[in-house]
Amino acid sequence: MAADGDVAFEDHADADLVVDRIYKGGRAGNRGDDPIARLLPVGNSGGFRFLGSPTKRTVRCLVLYTSMLDPDWPDVLDLGTGTFTYYGDNKHPGKSLHETPRKGNLALSQLFADSATVEGRAHVPPILLFSKGAGGADVRFRGLLVPGSPAVPLDEQLVAIWRSTKDQRFQNYRAAFSVLNVPTVSREWLTSVTSGAANDDLAPPAWRKWRLTGIADRLLAPRELSYRSRDEQLPADQEGRDILSAIHSHFALRPHDFEQCAAQLWMMLAPATEELIMTQRSRDGGRDAIGRYRIGPPADLVRIDFALEAKCYAPHNSVGVREVSRLISRLRHRQFGVLVTTSFVHKQAYSEIRDDQHPVAIVSGSDIVQVLRQHGFGSVAAVRTWLDVEFPAPPLIDVVFQDSLVVDLEAAPELAARSD
Repeated sequence: MAADGDVAFEDHADADLVVDRIYKGGRAGNRGDDPIARLLPVGNSGGFRFLGSPTKRTVRCLVLYTSMLDPDWPDVLDLGTGTFTYYGDNKHPGKSLHETPRKGNLALSQLFADSATVEGRAHVPPILLFSKGAGGADVRFRGLLVPGSPAVPLDEQLVAIWRSTKDQRFQNYRAAFSVLNVPTVSREWLTSVTSGAANDDLAPPAWRKWRLTGIADRLLAPRELSYRSRDEQLPADQEGRDILSAIHSHFALRPHDFEQCAAQLWMMLAPATEELIMTQRSRDGGRDAIGRYRIGPPADLVRIDFALEAKCYAPHNSVGVREVSRLISRLRHRQFGVLVTTSFVHKQAYSEIRDDQHPVAIVSGSDIVQVLRQHGFGSVAAVRTWLDVEFPAPPLIDVVFQDSLVVDLEAAPELAARSD
């Protein structure tokens, strides 16, 4: 065993798979450094790695590997709901949905079709999720998966989505999996599976239950802290930070116009929103938009009113207690609030929201980047095009007028307070 609980490269053949444990890669500088191939006989490259063949329907074990860093295809592991969102392997134009070299999308279609019946689930192989580790070829085991998740609507469990690049369109899958409540996958069970004589007596109870009933006992891990840190609220990658900068720059001379953008971002994030109405700038009362959110079955919907506030701040400027308190004070009985910002909420303001149980949803810089990527705007160029089309800049004379208005407001605090 390596330091800090990591599994050394030479120990992989006999190792159990423990959730969130690091499995060290080799240091030779070639494909032989891949630790997954030493843990399981599934090959040493690719996002889909099979023991067996999808075309012959002989898959005994499937590994899904993700770096979690592809901005165009943002795989996401939601620890709170035990749901993993994974994109298929048709990522370039010129091929049909299932026409991929590794047949990963074909495997996805088979997995989700089989998972619908008891007979089909008997043919679903163990699906083992690994993500990129802290350095080199290291990987981290993230859990045992099964197709589908109760946290995702049934008709969105496996969806073929359209994307385009260089004016060429193509389809790829977006799949939702459940992470089973299996802290450790034993080497004994893995050996029986890979040998072709799977021993169900060695299988984890959650796996056996899913096979029999289709019910996934998920590994749920709610956050210990009720608020996110600054780093968690901002993108971790450079392109994500550049996307935020592009949005901030687009509205730099007309920050009020960001309100429309914030409203659209919220509707992307919360499609059950309806009747979202922008308020007049001089009479917004601390609310840039008001709307209603639908919950419940279509035949008996409940609609909840909410107020939205938008803050187009540079990523290094936080939203503080004053701005948050202003939104909270404007919330009426049985309303919730939405704060959308291109930056982050200061720790004190965020903790007060959560500690005092104010019903305010925070949409920070990292959330904005993630929802844009999920909707196909994964690059700075794509985001700039979206901004230019949806929120075009006004004529230059209007921008100059807005600049002079800002100067006048700075000289008149009582007016500035009204228009903030």
